[in-house]
Amino acid sequence: MYLPSAFEKKMKQLLGEEYEEYVACYEEPRYYGLRVNTGKISVEEFKKICPFEITPVPWIQNGFYYDGEHVSPAKHPYYFAGLYYLQEPSAMTPADRLPIAPGDKVLDVCAAPGGKATELGAKLRGEGVLVANDISSSRAKGLLKNIEVFGIGNVLVLSEEPGKLETYFPEYFDKILIDAPCSGEGMFRKDKKMVRAWEEHGPEFFSNLQRNIILQAARMLKPGGMMLYSTCTFDSRENEQMIEHLKEEYPEFHVLGIEPYYDGFCLGIPEETRSRDPELAKTVRIFPHKMKGEGHYLALLQKGEPLPAKELKLKKKSAKIPEELAEFMQDISWELDASRLDIHGERIYYMPEELPDVRGIRFLRTGLLLGELKKKRFEPSQALAMYLKKEEFAHCIDFSAEDDRVRRYLKGETLEVDELMEKKAKGWHLVCVDGYPLGWGKIAGGTLKNKYLPGWRLC
Repeated sequence: MYLPSAFEKKMKQLLGEEYEEYVACYEEPRYYGLRVNTGKISVEEFKKICPFEITPVPWIQNGFYYDGEHVSPAKHPYYFAGLYYLQEPSAMTPADRLPIAPGDKVLDVCAAPGGKATELGAKLRGEGVLVANDISSSRAKGLLKNIEVFGIGNVLVLSEEPGKLETYFPEYFDKILIDAPCSGEGMFRKDKKMVRAWEEHGPEFFSNLQRNIILQAARMLKPGGMMLYSTCTFDSRENEQMIEHLKEEYPEFHVLGIEPYYDGFCLGIPEETRSRDPELAKTVRIFPHKMKGEGHYLALLQKGEPLPAKELKLKKKSAKIPEELAEFMQDISWELDASRLDIHGERIYYMPEELPDVRGIRFLRTGLLLGELKKKRFEPSQALAMYLKKEEFAHCIDFSAEDDRVRRYLKGETLEVDELMEKKAKGWHLVCVDGYPLGWGKIAGGTLKNKYLPGWRLC
């Protein structure tokens, strides 16, 4: 495989005697991985129903390898039900190693397409808030879909400059993840186009971006909060030197050890920095000749010691539930907190708690989109279907994954379902596959009128 001479020279200096072993790994096939959505299903239960062969990723509790040359998990109904996310194994590590507790306020700064944000959201268990941001509005649309497929409702999906977010969220977040835009050297084996991109925009270009992003994020982190910085590159300017830069600007930051530590991890390299700060050895490098995954770098940091929480200016919200929504909610087993409703025109959103005033930010989504108010009726959203559990809605149709009608439903077809009805039924039904929601349908006379979101349909 072609590698730029400047890159080869750098890697020889970095790896020394291991360089030949590193180059040899380019002859090995890439690894395909999936990460189980523990917000919807336990790892043990997924292993029981998984329709294809999987083997564990040893350093990720809910991560598995699969044979990407012979199976297509993205076409299985379980993928549409949000039971797993397809992700390169090493890329699972940052969100896995950032300690998240239910109730945390979490920011994913560069979140698209959602591989890390979906894991952070699953860890929150519906409590607290996940703010997922990506400066590219087109990429943020894909991010929003992945978050909604995963059934995450306590979320703000934004498309803003991190610098603008500072003014809205000063020292607001308990945890921040920065999967920084980088030169992508760790992905050369996975995607050969990355080599040409590196020749166009290399480490110097990206390190300039990263220096701003990491300092902006630092100012949004609470005292005592944790921040995980990661890249998929090997260059020390984007890795150890970036952490050195942060600590020079904000000495209250210190590096934490990454737990649990895996045998294949390599220590960060303080010698690649001016200060040779020994704390940098606590950061982690992932090399593809050491592990069954691509290249990555991780640094977990803490910002000083916790201080008393600041009083936030909270946005005032409606305290009245519209009649149409109240009627629909009679079929759902949990109660709405009316103070969290936010109504814009026909659309009704269910907002996370304890938000500052965020007017003026470019949003793709604020909270969980419950649905739309029409003339004398409420139409539930696709996002609400994915957020619900089967047992939480009174009227469900549950197909087996082997039933051909599942794929027909995902394609948007009208279905005959009379034999699945214990009694004559009509109205909104939650359509499920093996007990896991896929979307909505409306029944009349034994026929299911398909309400699966057109933009999500199986081609």
